Amino acid sequence: MSRTAVVLTVSDRSARGDRADTAGPAAVSALREAGFDCGDAIVVTDGAEVVAQALRTAIDGGARLVVTTGGTGVAPRDQTPEGTAVVIERELPGVAEELRRRGVGETPTAVLSRGIAGVSGRTLIVNLPGSPGAVASGIAVVTGIAGHVLSQLDGHDH
Repeated sequence: MSRTAVVLTVSDRSARGDRADTAGPAAVSALREAGFDCGDAIVVTDGAEVVAQALRTAIDGGARLVVTTGGTGVAPRDQTPEGTAVVIERELPGVAEELRRRGVGETPTAVLSRGIAGVSGRTLIVNLPGSPGAVASGIAVVTGIAGHVLSQLDGHDH
């Protein structure tokens, strides 16, 4: 089974160079430690169309797992879930619910995350919030289920 992952950091400020991306590298490091072949994080601007195109590019490039960081809040430019929704074929609401549940243990504002998760073809896609803390707790959920999901997408039994 291919274990190729891509991390997309969705942030206008990081894309402009106004703020260093710290969440993306944290996700990359955790995925590499979990045995995924993962290049450095790719930084894109906020916006549904940009996110959708970046996801399609990652999938077309062979990614089996795509993790986004950022753009899941309530600000007008936070459109990562909208961009993700047009790419996924089947949503996995329990994943997003678990990410929010764990996040609330760290900060009450985690309930505001609108991140979603789902599959597109043979690729698992998960939206994480943009803070390094949210990535640290959320990536454990992702790495805990990714192998099983990818195996299922490859047609293997439970």
